[in-house]
Formats: sequence, C-alpha cells, structure tokens
Amino acid sequence: METPIHRPVLLNEVLEILNPQPGETHIDATVNGGGHARAILARIAPSGTLFGIDRDCELVDVARERVREDAKQNTVILACGNYRTMQEIAAQHGLSGVDGILFDLGFSSHHIERSGRGFSFLKEEPLDMRYNPGENRMTAEEIVNRWPEDTLADIFSRYGEERFAPRIARGIVRARKARAIRSTEALAEIITQSVPAVARRKRLHPATRTFQALRIAVNEELESLEQALPAAVSLLAAGGRIAIISFHSLEDRIVKTFMRSEYKKDTIRILTAKPVRPEAEEIRANPRARSARLRAAVKI
Repeated sequence: METPIHRPVLLNEVLEILNPQPGETHIDATVNGGGHARAILARIAPSGTLFGIDRDCELVDVARERVREDAKQNTVILACGNYRTMQEIAAQHGLSGVDGILFDLGFSSHHIERSGRGFSFLKEEPLDMRYNPGENRMTAEEIVNRWPEDTLADIFSRYGEERFAPRIARGIVRARKARAIRSTEALAEIITQSVPAVARRKRLHPATRTFQALRIAVNEELESLEQALPAAVSLLAAGGRIAIISFHSLEDRIVKTFMRSEYKKDTIRILTAKPVRPEAEEIRANPRARSARLRAAVKI
C-alpha cells in the first residue's frame, strides 16, 4: 500500500510569503512527503536548490521519490535528521545564505495511518511515538510505565494542556501496578476511565491531549524548535524569508516569542502581524488544517 499523501497546509499562503524565484535556494526543514517542497521546486526552477530535512527517514525516502522529476531541473538535497541540527547538516552540503526556510510543524498522516508507532489512539499499536527510532531510545511506553506520577501529571498539563492531568497520571500509575501498559488502546481506555464522565461525552476524545503530550515529550519537539529557529535565521541571507506553520498554542507561543525577540534586535522584520489561518474551504477539504497558524518574517 502506498504511503498516504500528506496534504500541504496553507500552501498558497506559504508560496505568497516565501515568494520563491528561479535559481534561489530554499530549505524545507520538515519535508515530510514533499508537498510543500514540490511547489517550491516548481517556482525555483530552473537551476534552483531545495534542501529538505525530516526526522523520519521513511518520509525522506517518500519525498525523494515524489520530487524525482522536479530534481531534473533543480538541485535537490534530502537528508534524514533533526532540524535542531540544521546548521550542521547544511554546512555538510555547503549551504548558507539561503533565500527561504519553511517549517511545517504538523505531524504526517503517515504517522497516524502507516507508521505503526502508536501516534493515534484510534488504532491498536505499540506505544512508541518516535519519529525516528534510530535517533532516540525513549518511547511512550517507557514514559507511561516508568516515570513518576507527578512527572506524568506535569507533562500532560504542560505539553497537552490537559485539565485532568493529575487524575490521568494517577489512573496510569494505578493501572501499571497490575499490568504494564504496552498498547495505544490500553492507554486510551485508562485515560478515558480516569476523567469525569462528563468529559467522556465531549467531542474531543479524552485521550487527545495526553497523546499529544507524550508525542511531544518523546521527540523533544519544543526543545528542538527552540534550538532550530535561531539556527534557521542565521542560515538566511539578508532579505531571506522564514515561514513557520504551527498546530497548537505551545508551538505558536515559541515562534511568536522568538520573532518578537529577534525583531527587537533588528534581526528580522515580521511579515505577519497576526498568524495567518486557513480559509474555510481548505478546512473542509482537509480538517487537519483547522488549527494551523502561519507566522513569517524577513531577515534584515
């Protein structure tokens, strides 16, 4: 079965803001299946350079296949790695002074539908949640079975903004004393039974925020973003543009704070006074786009 195509979110808005031109060099720091990358490649042809990075090596292979034709008119470099090390990876390929950088911080439909690594509570899978199993050893299974109750409550509250974090942490610790929690379905059931009955009847599944928190903790997503943003700005040429699509308030807060800080240093000029949101038509076609927020800046 073919890997599902990850629909590029806010594609037209990204192209308008980055404004790729023939012969330019652009970095897609989260290349995923290559959706945004292919659109950028079409604009920088002929003889442009596209440097794509993704933490998931399987998705790098998918992107490589999908941009094969585009690579005939451009230089395409694809690397498996964490964007927190973007500067080091770019240096290995002799890249600096680039014209545009894109971050799409949403995780792929591939991770939910095909990876088998437990990103969704709607499927019975092992509690893994690593984007790149070769990059780090810690899994969601290790966290839920070994971390102390107060630490679990803290990450559920901090990374998932879960109001019932203490109750969920308590339920997990109680359950793991009887039997190790090894699957997504087992964890989702424990979470559901831990929250008040009224919370189980709401539209949002009771496990949604806890699963988000675990994914963020396993992959150190927020720490990686905090390190990647200054690295990205340093790679931009004067006049180069950076665009970041976030999908929850934790990411957006980091991006907004960083941009304000750089603006005060006269490093960048902010292009989006408020985050750009998807139009209703895009949300209807791709419901996962509904929480997307795009912020952008240009290097001075």
